[in-house]
Amino acid sequence: MSGQSNAAPVIIKRKKIVAGGGHHGGAWKVAYADFVTAMMAFFLLMWLLNATTEKQRKGIADYFAPTVPINRVSGGGDGAFSGDSVMSDMSLARNGTGASSLHATAQNRARGESGLSTTGGEEVMMEEIRREVEEALQGRGGESSVIDNLLEHIVTRVTDEGLVIDIFDLPGDPLFDGHTARPKELLSEIARLVARSIDWIANPVAVEAHVAARPVVLRDNPVWELSSERAVAMRDLLVRKGLARDRTERVTGHADREPVTGDPMALRNNRLEIILIRLPPP
Repeated sequence: MSGQSNAAPVIIKRKKIVAGGGHHGGAWKVAYADFVTAMMAFFLLMWLLNATTEKQRKGIADYFAPTVPINRVSGGGDGAFSGDSVMSDMSLARNGTGASSLHATAQNRARGESGLSTTGGEEVMMEEIRREVEEALQGRGGESSVIDNLLEHIVTRVTDEGLVIDIFDLPGDPLFDGHTARPKELLSEIARLVARSIDWIANPVAVEAHVAARPVVLRDNPVWELSSERAVAMRDLLVRKGLARDRTERVTGHADREPVTGDPMALRNNRLEIILIRLPPP
């Protein structure tokens, strides 16, 4: 009896074998994550369709479907993107071909009283208006040698405010008589060209004058009075040359506070700006 009580007990272990990888190996979690991601993308798409306008949706679609960067209307330059060098501020871009006509047709006029406004949700390209103004400037000057000399003083550009016609001094060929507001015959001819070239556009006009800084600090610096008088003189010239008197929105003198070159005393800073102000959307 004592020998049997000292014998070690026998322990039997049984292993439970589960076939199939246990819960299908966790593959259902991956499938569920894919489903949740797809549903999130679907609801995000539905929200975007409901929260954006037609123009915004078109912009998003264009972002994901880029096209070749070719302008529909030539900017007048001979570069790859229809433009001259960014530093070419002394010449008027006159190369290239445009897709616009000098005189607006009845169909074009139905798009707006002027080319700078929007009608019926369709926005007219400002660059097309700039091209038409440039063509009008070149086509209404008489002899080619005369018009080329005048156009050397003119540069056009489009800004957030509107279409800007920049008229500036050239070496040996100033617009005014010395440091006065008496316009020379050259400026009178330029005013005639500009007035006749923008008479078909109904947008209000702003006239601004800028002058170069003086080389020395003066006790009574006349730049403010001089720029204001030159702006008024240019406005009077435009009216005498055919611009409607009620077209003028403002006449401003900026003195030497907004130079266009790194040297504030450079001749290029003596300039006039005729701005065709954008019309507010209807």
